[in-house]
Amino acid sequence: MRLAALLLALAIALPAAAFSKTGEVRRAELPPEARAMLALIRNGGPFSYPKDGAPFGNREQLLPKRPRGYYREYTVKAAASRDRGARRIVAGQGGEFYYSDDHYRAFRRILE
Repeated sequence: MRLAALLLALAIALPAAAFSKTGEVRRAELPPEARAMLALIRNGGPFSYPKDGAPFGNREQLLPKRPRGYYREYTVKAAASRDRGARRIVAGQGGEFYYSDDHYRAFRRILE
């Protein structure tokens, strides 16, 4: 009975986003830099790094399997980082977008 009360208390205390389906993130929940990068991608740039827009090979096979060249990668710059950092958006030719904040160890599909 105590466990049920604890779980109920946690459910009330945590925001609804904490219960969203694993592997997905709403655009509004992304960091501001990621939302800005989405707008740049849709507008065709300009991009800060030469690798932005380069083919993403999906070597980790975490994204749906697609033909070579289907995915493109973009840097989500971190203000405190001197290099490209770990955050990326990967765009598919079908209009889908994926966010990784740990340099491709995990992805979440961006929901509009």
